[in-house]
Amino acid sequence: MRIVAWTREAAGPRGRKWIRKFVEAWLWLMSWAPSHTLRIGALRIAGAKIGKDVSLGRGARVLNPWTLSIGAHTMIGMRVTLDARAGLTIGQNCNISDDVTIWTAEHDIQSPDFAMTIAPVAIGDRAWICYRSIILAGADIEEGSVVATGAVVTKSVPPYSVAAGVPARVLGKRTQNLSYQLGRSRL
Repeated sequence: MRIVAWTREAAGPRGRKWIRKFVEAWLWLMSWAPSHTLRIGALRIAGAKIGKDVSLGRGARVLNPWTLSIGAHTMIGMRVTLDARAGLTIGQNCNISDDVTIWTAEHDIQSPDFAMTIAPVAIGDRAWICYRSIILAGADIEEGSVVATGAVVTKSVPPYSVAAGVPARVLGKRTQNLSYQLGRSRL
């Protein structure tokens, strides 16, 4: 039985919350496993949809893995945070560098009761999210786009664009005839 079935079938809200926390803690421990196969296998057991030859670096934190989808030949660096609470889709041949954080939920600073807002994030095929970038809820990264090191993306990045800064804005274009296929890292 897959763990995801437990989270949906648990009795009452308290049971589901406890199981969700347990799954996230178990996944965090598994994220330090010495092989990609073990790390990817743990995410699949938890309900994530993961394509072939995906590379997942050590120390990755995944929230709500049952709403996470990662395309084939994607490389995800070390200590990455993938928040899939509102749904997170990562395309094929994407490169997500070390220490990147992707959020699908955040608090509304104008809300009198500090309410949470959620919105899914989608990252298109062959996108490159550079070191220590932050992607916020509802900001889609279109196909072939690059998010520069340290950028904070608050809204969508158009296809084949290069975005940088805080908040990120488009500074240039990337070639559209991309044909590379990323391979699984042997680290």
